[in-house]
Amino acid sequence: MSMMTDLPVAVIGAGPVGLAAAAHLVERGIRPLILERGESVGAALLEWGHVRVFSPWEYNIDAAARALLDSSGWTAPDSQGLPTGGEIVRDYLAPLAALPEIAAKLKLGAEVTAITRQGHDKVANDGRKDAPFVIRYRDGGGEHRVLARAVIDASGTWWRPNPIGVDGLPVPGEGEARGRIAYGIPDVVGKVRSSYAGKRVLVIGGGHSAINVALALMELRDAAPGTEIFWALRHASVERLLGGGLNDQLPERGALGLAAKQAMADGRLNMLAPFAVNRIEMQGEGLVADASLAGKPFSLAVDRIVVTTGFRPDLSFLGEIRIALDPAVEAPPALAPLIDPNFHSCGTVPAHGIRELAHPEPGFIIVGSKSYGRAPTFLMATGYEQVRSVVADIAGDHLAAREVRLVLPETGVCSAVGVVTGSESAGCCGGPAPANVDACCVRDADAKAKGASGCGCGTDAEARRAVSAGVDA
Repeated sequence: MSMMTDLPVAVIGAGPVGLAAAAHLVERGIRPLILERGESVGAALLEWGHVRVFSPWEYNIDAAARALLDSSGWTAPDSQGLPTGGEIVRDYLAPLAALPEIAAKLKLGAEVTAITRQGHDKVANDGRKDAPFVIRYRDGGGEHRVLARAVIDASGTWWRPNPIGVDGLPVPGEGEARGRIAYGIPDVVGKVRSSYAGKRVLVIGGGHSAINVALALMELRDAAPGTEIFWALRHASVERLLGGGLNDQLPERGALGLAAKQAMADGRLNMLAPFAVNRIEMQGEGLVADASLAGKPFSLAVDRIVVTTGFRPDLSFLGEIRIALDPAVEAPPALAPLIDPNFHSCGTVPAHGIRELAHPEPGFIIVGSKSYGRAPTFLMATGYEQVRSVVADIAGDHLAAREVRLVLPETGVCSAVGVVTGSESAGCCGGPAPANVDACCVRDADAKAKGASGCGCGTDAEARRAVSAGVDA
């Protein structure tokens, strides 16, 4: 057992939750080994670095990570500021990773390919729990193996987006057309503007990421009037997504929903619902989606498709590890009913830790967005509570591991079905106005209270602010 305690705890992934796990390990005097497949910490966040999250900095910084940073003389961002994904990396993750306690234990460009128990395949029982983990990873120097006393898998889901098919499978032609299909939240008004300006674009999805892309494309259309936007929903309505509005305790998310609702009411979005793609064909420089719309055959010619239908966990390197997953959500069985998107939004998910995350393999835990499987309800703050509990358990502090130390704001929803129209304004300056005030936002309400006609906000560009803070590297 002394050999085991001398081994590091392997952390897979150097996103917000992975680095938070490393910080908690350091705080507990346990040596971490962090393996990140990207060439930078927060590699997945940089993929959507242009988008502002809808939770302020106070929810995006882990307590143990903050303590390490504070001791180094770090200047913390404004707790109420709303960072972009890129700013989270620049102002938080990069400084954290540069600390000597973390930097010496971090390997970038290291993709984990397999995990097992030393001398034991998945079936072997005798001495299993006392055998160290073997982690195989690949980097520029080839294949490597390292031993660990425990493994915290915080590798996220970003690199495995869901395909277009409503049945969970890629539709015929999707693979061949990948050069004209984007998954996630492309920077359509910035880095990849030329691929979308003046083009016909089909956005598929019914969540906050889809709203973000649609509103960004409307902003692009202001500068490139030839841009056409088709927003396809795979279900009949997005009522749950847009309904939070003025009641959302994260104002920027509420504003995002109101902006989309107003755009629908104004007819500025070509809404297609319910919509299901059956096949994609390349036609010249464009694509033709053979689909059904409201149950009837429908064909749509576009230049680009953006798929925002969520993500799923990569389980490919866990074949020799004993894990237990809910058959539908693909989360640990004790956690799955707490996060099922059919019943829960981000803020209605109770705080949870090692008790709900445990797998049949002692010492192996999945945390972060990957622990949620296919559920889109993850928030960074939830992941921080997960790793606090998990690391306490690894350290033998079982009482602390089972405490609940997280209170989340009540949130609208993190996934959606449906389309509704309404007359609420799309403004977002300071968040939605109080429900009993005839104003588009807080700043508009303040201006009217002082006798002015309003603040003049409400543009799509001002409203395009939020994406779930649950995207985890």
